Amino acid sequence: MTIHVFDDAATLAREIAARLAARVNEIVAEGRTPRIVLTGGSIAIKAYRQIEADAADWAAAEYWWGDERFVPEGHEDRNDRQAREAFLDRVGVPAHRLHPMPAHGCDVSMAEAADEYARELPDQPFDVVLLGVGPDAHIASLFPGHPQVGEQDRVVVEVYDSPKPPPQRISLTFPALNHTRATWFIVSGADKAEAVAKAHRGVPVEEAPATGARGMDETVWLLDADAARDLPTT
Repeated sequence: MTIHVFDDAATLAREIAARLAARVNEIVAEGRTPRIVLTGGSIAIKAYRQIEADAADWAAAEYWWGDERFVPEGHEDRNDRQAREAFLDRVGVPAHRLHPMPAHGCDVSMAEAADEYARELPDQPFDVVLLGVGPDAHIASLFPGHPQVGEQDRVVVEVYDSPKPPPQRISLTFPALNHTRATWFIVSGADKAEAVAKAHRGVPVEEAPATGARGMDETVWLLDADAARDLPTT
Protein backbone atom coordinates (compact mmCIF):
# COMPACT_ATOMS: atom_id res chain seq x y z
CA MET A 1 0.00 0.00 0.00
CA THR A 2 1.22 3.48 -0.83
CA ILE A 3 -0.04 6.91 0.20
CA HIS A 4 0.35 10.11 -1.80
CA VAL A 5 -0.72 13.45 -0.33
CA PHE A 6 -1.32 16.56 -2.44
CA ASP A 7 -1.69 20.16 -1.37
CA ASP A 8 -5.33 20.64 -2.25
CA ALA A 9 -8.33 19.17 -4.05
CA ALA A 10 -7.50 20.83 -7.36
CA THR A 11 -4.00 19.34 -7.42
CA LEU A 12 -5.37 15.97 -6.37
CA ALA A 13 -7.96 16.03 -9.17
CA ARG A 14 -5.29 16.74 -11.79
CA GLU A 15 -3.14 13.92 -10.44
CA ILE A 16 -6.00 11.41 -10.57
CA ALA A 17 -6.76 12.39 -14.18
CA ALA A 18 -3.11 12.10 -15.19
CA ARG A 19 -2.65 8.74 -13.47
CA LEU A 20 -5.76 7.31 -15.07
CA ALA A 21 -4.63 8.45 -18.53
CA ALA A 22 -1.19 6.94 -18.00
CA ARG A 23 -2.65 3.63 -16.83
CA VAL A 24 -5.04 3.40 -19.79
CA ASN A 25 -2.14 4.12 -22.15
CA GLU A 26 -0.02 1.39 -20.53
CA ILE A 27 -2.76 -1.21 -20.84
CA VAL A 28 -3.58 -0.32 -24.44
CA ALA A 29 0.12 -0.56 -25.29
CA GLU A 30 0.06 -4.10 -23.87
CA GLY A 31 -2.68 -4.97 -26.34
CA ARG A 32 -5.36 -5.31 -23.67
CA THR A 33 -8.70 -3.64 -23.05
CA PRO A 34 -8.53 -1.44 -19.94
CA ARG A 35 -11.31 -2.30 -17.47
CA ILE A 36 -12.11 0.58 -15.16
CA VAL A 37 -14.57 0.85 -12.27
CA LEU A 38 -15.70 4.43 -11.72
CA THR A 39 -16.91 6.04 -8.52
CA GLY A 40 -19.09 9.00 -7.69
CA GLY A 41 -18.40 11.84 -5.31
CA SER A 42 -17.14 15.37 -5.55
CA ILE A 43 -13.42 14.65 -5.98
CA ALA A 44 -14.17 12.04 -8.64
CA ILE A 45 -16.22 14.54 -10.63
CA LYS A 46 -13.46 17.14 -10.26
CA ALA A 47 -10.96 14.59 -11.58
CA TYR A 48 -13.19 13.55 -14.48
CA ARG A 49 -13.46 17.18 -15.53
CA GLN A 50 -9.66 17.40 -15.65
CA ILE A 51 -9.36 14.49 -18.09
CA GLU A 52 -8.14 15.57 -21.51
CA ALA A 53 -9.70 13.93 -24.53
CA ASP A 54 -6.35 13.36 -26.25
CA ALA A 55 -4.51 12.13 -23.15
CA ALA A 56 -5.46 8.48 -23.78
CA ASP A 57 -7.57 6.29 -26.01
CA TRP A 58 -10.54 6.49 -23.67
CA ALA A 59 -12.82 4.77 -26.17
CA ALA A 60 -10.62 1.65 -25.98
CA ALA A 61 -11.52 1.10 -22.32
CA GLU A 62 -14.62 -0.39 -20.75
CA TYR A 63 -16.27 1.21 -17.73
CA TRP A 64 -18.33 -0.13 -14.84
CA TRP A 65 -19.54 1.50 -11.63
CA GLY A 66 -18.87 0.51 -8.04
CA ASP A 67 -22.33 1.49 -6.92
CA GLU A 68 -25.39 3.36 -8.08
CA ARG A 69 -28.40 5.12 -6.66
CA PHE A 70 -31.53 3.17 -7.65
CA VAL A 71 -33.30 6.16 -9.16
CA PRO A 72 -34.69 6.63 -12.69
CA GLU A 73 -32.34 6.65 -15.65
CA GLY A 74 -30.97 10.12 -16.26
CA HIS A 75 -31.68 11.29 -12.70
CA GLU A 76 -29.22 13.90 -11.49
CA ASP A 77 -28.25 11.69 -8.52
CA ARG A 78 -27.04 8.82 -10.68
CA ASN A 79 -23.29 8.29 -10.72
CA ASP A 80 -23.38 7.25 -14.37
CA ARG A 81 -25.01 10.52 -15.42
CA GLN A 82 -22.43 12.55 -13.52
CA ALA A 83 -19.55 10.60 -15.07
CA ARG A 84 -21.01 10.89 -18.55
CA GLU A 85 -21.42 14.64 -18.28
CA ALA A 86 -18.01 15.27 -16.72
CA PHE A 87 -15.96 12.82 -18.75
CA LEU A 88 -17.31 9.97 -20.84
CA ASP A 89 -19.51 11.82 -23.32
CA ARG A 90 -17.00 14.64 -23.61
CA VAL A 91 -14.15 12.35 -24.67
CA GLY A 92 -16.29 10.27 -27.01
CA VAL A 93 -16.58 6.93 -25.23
CA PRO A 94 -19.20 4.93 -27.19
CA ALA A 95 -22.24 3.53 -25.42
CA HIS A 96 -21.21 -0.09 -25.94
CA ARG A 97 -18.13 0.51 -23.77
CA LEU A 98 -20.27 1.60 -20.80
CA HIS A 99 -21.85 -0.73 -18.26
CA PRO A 100 -24.23 1.37 -16.17
CA MET A 101 -26.21 -0.27 -13.41
CA PRO A 102 -29.95 -0.79 -13.93
CA ALA A 103 -32.19 2.14 -13.02
CA HIS A 104 -35.38 2.42 -11.03
CA GLY A 105 -38.36 1.97 -13.33
CA CYS A 106 -36.93 -1.03 -15.15
CA ASP A 107 -39.02 -4.20 -15.32
CA VAL A 108 -37.16 -6.01 -12.53
CA SER A 109 -36.88 -5.68 -8.77
CA MET A 110 -33.80 -4.16 -7.20
CA ALA A 111 -32.56 -7.62 -6.19
CA GLU A 112 -33.05 -8.85 -9.76
CA ALA A 113 -31.31 -5.72 -11.03
CA ALA A 114 -28.32 -6.50 -8.82
CA ASP A 115 -28.13 -10.04 -10.17
CA GLU A 116 -28.49 -8.71 -13.71
CA TYR A 117 -25.52 -6.40 -13.18
CA ALA A 118 -23.48 -9.27 -11.78
CA ARG A 119 -23.74 -10.87 -15.21
CA GLU A 120 -22.27 -7.67 -16.71
CA LEU A 121 -19.03 -7.98 -14.78
CA PRO A 122 -16.00 -9.33 -16.62
CA ASP A 123 -14.42 -12.68 -15.83
CA GLN A 124 -11.00 -11.06 -15.94
CA PRO A 125 -9.86 -8.76 -13.12
CA PHE A 126 -10.54 -5.06 -13.37
CA ASP A 127 -7.45 -2.98 -14.05
CA VAL A 128 -8.38 -0.06 -11.79
CA VAL A 129 -11.14 0.32 -9.21
CA LEU A 130 -11.63 3.92 -8.10
CA LEU A 131 -13.08 4.32 -4.62
CA GLY A 132 -14.22 7.34 -2.71
CA VAL A 133 -14.51 7.13 1.06
CA GLY A 134 -17.38 8.57 3.06
CA PRO A 135 -17.05 10.34 6.43
CA ASP A 136 -18.19 7.05 8.02
CA ALA A 137 -15.48 5.14 6.10
CA HIS A 138 -17.98 3.55 3.71
CA ILE A 139 -16.96 2.66 0.17
CA ALA A 140 -19.28 2.14 -2.80
CA SER A 141 -22.57 1.48 -0.95
CA LEU A 142 -21.04 -0.77 1.71
CA PHE A 143 -21.84 0.97 4.98
CA PRO A 144 -20.56 0.27 8.52
CA GLY A 145 -22.70 -2.20 10.39
CA HIS A 146 -24.70 -3.25 7.32
CA PRO A 147 -24.82 -6.89 6.24
CA GLN A 148 -23.61 -6.16 2.70
CA VAL A 149 -20.12 -5.56 4.15
CA GLY A 150 -19.82 -9.24 4.99
CA GLU A 151 -21.28 -10.58 1.73
CA GLN A 152 -19.01 -13.18 0.16
CA ASP A 153 -21.29 -15.11 -2.18
CA ARG A 154 -22.83 -12.37 -4.33
CA VAL A 155 -20.70 -9.90 -6.29
CA VAL A 156 -23.49 -7.31 -6.58
CA VAL A 157 -26.12 -6.61 -3.93
CA GLU A 158 -29.13 -4.42 -3.35
CA VAL A 159 -29.14 -1.90 -0.48
CA TYR A 160 -32.54 -0.83 0.85
CA ASP A 161 -31.55 1.31 3.81
CA SER A 162 -28.53 3.40 2.94
CA PRO A 163 -27.88 5.93 5.73
CA LYS A 164 -26.94 8.36 3.00
CA PRO A 165 -29.83 9.34 0.71
CA PRO A 166 -31.23 8.06 -1.50
CA PRO A 167 -31.77 4.90 0.57
CA GLN A 168 -32.10 2.42 -2.30
CA ARG A 169 -28.87 1.49 -4.07
CA ILE A 170 -27.00 -1.25 -5.89
CA SER A 171 -23.39 -1.96 -4.99
CA LEU A 172 -20.48 -4.20 -5.83
CA THR A 173 -19.32 -6.27 -2.87
CA PHE A 174 -15.78 -7.04 -1.76
CA PRO A 175 -15.46 -10.16 -3.96
CA ALA A 176 -16.02 -7.90 -6.97
CA LEU A 177 -14.25 -4.75 -5.75
CA ASN A 178 -11.13 -6.73 -4.85
CA HIS A 179 -11.05 -8.60 -8.16
CA THR A 180 -8.79 -5.86 -9.49
CA ARG A 181 -5.15 -5.32 -10.26
CA ALA A 182 -5.21 -1.84 -8.72
CA THR A 183 -7.35 -0.11 -6.12
CA TRP A 184 -7.11 3.67 -5.96
CA PHE A 185 -8.72 5.45 -3.04
CA ILE A 186 -9.40 9.07 -3.97
CA VAL A 187 -10.29 11.23 -0.98
CA SER A 188 -10.56 14.97 -0.40
CA GLY A 189 -11.67 17.16 2.46
CA ALA A 190 -11.33 17.55 6.20
CA ASP A 191 -14.67 15.80 6.75
CA LYS A 192 -13.02 12.59 5.50
CA ALA A 193 -9.90 12.84 7.68
CA GLU A 194 -11.24 10.67 10.52
CA ALA A 195 -12.42 7.99 8.08
CA VAL A 196 -9.02 7.91 6.36
CA ALA A 197 -7.30 7.61 9.72
CA LYS A 198 -9.61 4.75 10.75
CA ALA A 199 -8.81 2.85 7.58
CA HIS A 200 -5.11 3.09 8.36
CA ARG A 201 -5.43 2.14 12.02
CA GLY A 202 -6.73 -1.32 11.20
CA VAL A 203 -10.27 -0.71 12.44
CA PRO A 204 -12.41 -3.81 11.72
CA VAL A 205 -14.01 -3.80 8.29
CA GLU A 206 -17.48 -3.93 9.85
CA GLU A 207 -16.77 -0.52 11.39
CA ALA A 208 -14.74 0.94 8.52
CA PRO A 209 -15.45 -0.81 5.20
CA ALA A 210 -12.58 1.06 3.54
CA THR A 211 -10.20 -1.28 5.35
CA GLY A 212 -11.50 -4.22 3.31
CA ALA A 213 -10.65 -3.01 -0.19
CA ARG A 214 -7.33 -3.80 -1.82
CA GLY A 215 -5.88 -4.48 -5.24
CA MET A 216 -4.08 -7.66 -6.17
CA ASP A 217 -1.03 -5.73 -7.41
CA GLU A 218 -1.36 -2.28 -5.88
CA THR A 219 -3.42 -0.31 -3.39
CA VAL A 220 -2.90 3.43 -3.56
CA TRP A 221 -4.36 6.23 -1.46
CA LEU A 222 -4.50 9.57 -3.27
CA LEU A 223 -5.36 12.26 -0.71
CA ASP A 224 -5.38 15.98 -0.35
CA ALA A 225 -3.77 17.50 2.74
CA ASP A 226 -7.08 17.98 4.53
CA ALA A 227 -8.10 14.33 4.15
CA ALA A 228 -4.63 13.19 5.27
CA ARG A 229 -4.32 15.38 8.34
CA ASP A 230 -5.17 12.67 10.91
CA LEU A 231 -3.12 9.86 9.40
CA PRO A 232 -1.22 7.98 12.11
CA THR A 233 2.46 8.75 12.19
CA THR A 234 5.02 5.97 11.93
